[in-house]
Amino acid sequence: VIQNTNPDLVALQEVDFKTNRAKKYDLVTELGWRTKMAPLFGIAMPYDGGGYGEGMLTKMHILSSKNIPLPHSTNNEPRAALQVSVQLESGDTISFIGTHLEHQETSTDRIAQVKTINEVFASCKYPTILAGDLNATPNSEPISILKKDCTASDKKGALTYPSKDPEIKIDYICFRPADRWQVAETKVICDEIASDHCAVLSVLKLAK
Repeated sequence: VIQNTNPDLVALQEVDFKTNRAKKYDLVTELGWRTKMAPLFGIAMPYDGGGYGEGMLTKMHILSSKNIPLPHSTNNEPRAALQVSVQLESGDTISFIGTHLEHQETSTDRIAQVKTINEVFASCKYPTILAGDLNATPNSEPISILKKDCTASDKKGALTYPSKDPEIKIDYICFRPADRWQVAETKVICDEIASDHCAVLSVLKLAK
């Protein structure tokens, strides 16, 4: 899927790093090697002899990176937002964030997590893109809070989960500030072998 779409940046969720169940593979580095992209892993929690969290692939120069722990309840999985600053061919710098929010419907963790992400947006001086599995539908409270600081690239709200026969939208690409980005294309790619979620692909143009 990555090779066929030829993206500049990829956000990956539920990524294993040298876990026993992944046969001790560093899966982001393996994907980077296979796609000829620079890999980066951000741990959310230790798991099964290794780590579990966010992954990122990029064709661009990484200027800086930061792994941001997100708030979570005591009995829920830790979550993280992986942020990089990259330099475009034009010489402009942008920020790219990949994340995976709490999945339990009754949990209030997602609200706390999107508020933290909005704080990250506010403190970033570069135009920013956020991508990930937010585990929240378009009309939910967490997405409403998130949209105070960013704009979704997909206005139609195409369904993304499950990939075999999608019924809901919980995966997003968003950007900030609205006047610095133009959406050339957004589409959903459903491949049930690649993932149980459909991939979201957005072509964005940075405006001067």
